[in-house]
Amino acid sequence: MNYDPPTPVERVLARTRWIRFLVVLLLLLLAVYYLVFVRQYVVAYADDREHFKYGSIGSEPNNGIPILVFKALAVMYRDELGPTGYRRFGLLYETEQSELPVGMSRRIVTGIERVWLNCAVCHVGTYRINTADKPTLILGAPSNNLRLYDLLRFFLKVGADPKFNADNLIAAINGPEVGGHLNFIDRAIYRYIVFPRVQAAFLHLSQQFAFLGRQGDGGGNGRPAYHPYYDWGPGRVDTFNPYKAMQFNFPMDASHISLIELNGSSDFPSIWAQHPRDGMHLHWDGNNTSVDERNLSAALGAGVTPVSVDIDAIKRVRAWIWELPPPEIPTAAIDRSDRDYERRLNRGRELFAEYCAGCHGMKDQTGAYSYDTNRFPRLGQVESLKQIGTDSGRWRSYTQDFAAAQNTLYAGYPWRFSHFTKTAGYANQPLDGIWARSPYLHNGSVPTLRDLLDPARCTDPLKPVDCRPPKWSRGSDILDLKKVGYRSDGYGAAPERLFLYDTSMPGNSNSGHDGEAYGTALGREDKDALVEYMKTL
Repeated sequence: MNYDPPTPVERVLARTRWIRFLVVLLLLLLAVYYLVFVRQYVVAYADDREHFKYGSIGSEPNNGIPILVFKALAVMYRDELGPTGYRRFGLLYETEQSELPVGMSRRIVTGIERVWLNCAVCHVGTYRINTADKPTLILGAPSNNLRLYDLLRFFLKVGADPKFNADNLIAAINGPEVGGHLNFIDRAIYRYIVFPRVQAAFLHLSQQFAFLGRQGDGGGNGRPAYHPYYDWGPGRVDTFNPYKAMQFNFPMDASHISLIELNGSSDFPSIWAQHPRDGMHLHWDGNNTSVDERNLSAALGAGVTPVSVDIDAIKRVRAWIWELPPPEIPTAAIDRSDRDYERRLNRGRELFAEYCAGCHGMKDQTGAYSYDTNRFPRLGQVESLKQIGTDSGRWRSYTQDFAAAQNTLYAGYPWRFSHFTKTAGYANQPLDGIWARSPYLHNGSVPTLRDLLDPARCTDPLKPVDCRPPKWSRGSDILDLKKVGYRSDGYGAAPERLFLYDTSMPGNSNSGHDGEAYGTALGREDKDALVEYMKTL
């Protein structure tokens, strides 16, 4: 029996203390929830080059993979990837000790560090002069090594693989190669929260990308016919079809998409010197004239969403590529000791001015590349498909309906799309740094500049010497210093890195940009002189 009960005042004070305690506890819990599960933390870089290579643009919140899972998959699937891990897909690691490849960024989301792609994954190339050389990175160049198709197929396979389970994942994370050192609580989080979410994301991705790797089926017995879908190969991407599936849930079956529309893969473009390009028709088919919209559209392809996009980070990349100069060709490619060099160079300059400059611009007397559209009236303009004659796959893949859908993206924001449109063909691009943009034509169907100056069809099929190669190997980053481009005979690349490019496949034609107006009727010496000049662009 309580002989000293609290007074009414003491009861009120005690109740007030409990209320204050509960309010403080609630505020602390809300603060922890915000700091851990709501607030996002970005690994930032002071240097603009490093930001381009590793800075986040907002792809991780919706499409990122926990960094420990990303590392563990390379261990769990070593039999498939080999000892080089993600290098198997052409991802570039600057050193053997690099934790992540170039083009992969990190961000802490809901308390977990996630990684995913940024601009650099598609816009950093490499070259070597000799097989013993270490690859030299070319920032802003097409990613000639990247096998994005294979990387996506790998993630799709993982999601449905019985070997990908919580036990194996945690064991790989805690193994010596990953060194995750998950404690009891961490293991519970990865078992019951992280793993189910990652597996569900992979399975959802496989549903969206069900058309990847689709085999041809002629139909019959009530079944519809299906068109085959072909591997993109290194340095190429199907820009629009994954975009249609992920962003807009367009139907991708054979009754809605033709064979040629389904296979419209193209090379990655270069992204240097963007200031003079603003206002020109951008993308291979010239479907937009705004560099800012083009950048935001490309960010969506890297995994950004209209909600997760980091506008400030993308603006920083934009400012850097705005004035990024095109790379100069390695000195080994130009033999100035040749007594005939100056004559050939001058002859090549004359021929370029006559045959090429009207559509592509050229260097002025000061040695700077001129992007003057008054001087070069076709520069940055769309050339009709009938006129240019190149493969129509990319052009057909970009439909009126898709253009209309794109212009609904970022609705409610100042940067909402409004410039996307279906054009009549392909855009004439500046050729600055053209040596580093091999292979050539929009679909990368011609391995070297010298090959591009030959006709698409041989006059004598039994002697395919003076025509563009119908089949050749992609995958080498060894420069062909004479023809200008990467070696197309497979030299310098491991057999598993090679990809047979067959120009008879849908979307792969090397036709077009052909005939007297394009210089393919010139004599051999004039063609060699023209290539010599283009080395200097």
